[in-house]
Amino acid sequence: MTGPFSGFGPKAIPFLKALDFHQSGEWFLQNRDLFEQELRDPLGDLVETLTERFAEAGLGLRGDRKKSLFRINRDVRFAKDKRPYNRHLSAILSPDGTKIEQGVFYVHIGLERCFADIAWWQPEPALLLAMRKAVATKPDKFRALVAALKKNRLELEAEGRMKRTPRGFEEISDPDLVAAIRHRHFYVQHVIDPAGIHTADLVDELVDFTLRAKPLLDWGRAIEGKIPKE
Repeated sequence: MTGPFSGFGPKAIPFLKALDFHQSGEWFLQNRDLFEQELRDPLGDLVETLTERFAEAGLGLRGDRKKSLFRINRDVRFAKDKRPYNRHLSAILSPDGTKIEQGVFYVHIGLERCFADIAWWQPEPALLLAMRKAVATKPDKFRALVAALKKNRLELEAEGRMKRTPRGFEEISDPDLVAAIRHRHFYVQHVIDPAGIHTADLVDELVDFTLRAKPLLDWGRAIEGKIPKE
């Protein structure tokens, strides 16, 4: 059954704990119905409910239960860690509904933590360069973005930040601009209380977060729109 999101099942996190303990295809197949009922189907409902709410708010982010969810299976072809299953389930809503576009909403329900991001994550080189140039050449706009996020109780995360300033930006000396230019990703994050994933209130929480993060979406989209299409 599908419909409006009403919450993840009470056994969602316990299922992930058990799956992480067993890490067995046989165990997963025996408990697949529980996975679908407690985790996968509710996440699909969440994606499609958020798609409707984001459309109403003019946020330009969408997805569906077939394209937006990441698999619970890990890709272990080139990994040292050969455990076959993730410790989380996640999904992306994007401008075109695929996992390829940048400027996305990402939601992660996992053992260590639950969270949502608005992210320009590992943008391709031309876009990343354009974003860095925007910081360097239009610092007032970038600082206005930072101030808007701060007013909305958000800040750019520093994960993956380079230790050295990339080539071509050596003349930038303002500490806040240097830190921004060293970003490999431009994203903000909202931590979700795991106790709060079991009710429909999670939708309002995530819509509120995305609205507060809209300045980042607007800033990134303005830059992206000026990059020539290949």
